[in-house]
Amino acid sequence: MPTISMFYGILVSILYEDNERHHLPHIHVRYSGEKASISIADGLILAGSLPSRQLKMVQAWIEIHKDELYADWELAVSGEELFRIEPLR
Repeated sequence: MPTISMFYGILVSILYEDNERHHLPHIHVRYSGEKASISIADGLILAGSLPSRQLKMVQAWIEIHKDELYADWELAVSGEELFRIEPLR
């Protein structure tokens, strides 16, 4: 699972060819032992959980980098190498 960004202890990844389980573009987020799959389209949690503060940071980051996330999703579905995305600052 390639990590595409890290900020404030949050790791963001996209799995290669991971369009079977949720059937829509999403990211995987890990923070302090918690894990969640989050929709790129609307920032909603599809599975798992995150503390509220970290979820809000991830949702803000998604809004800022939505086009880049969709581009990385397309690469991942095709099994190609992903690009790193700037962290939230």
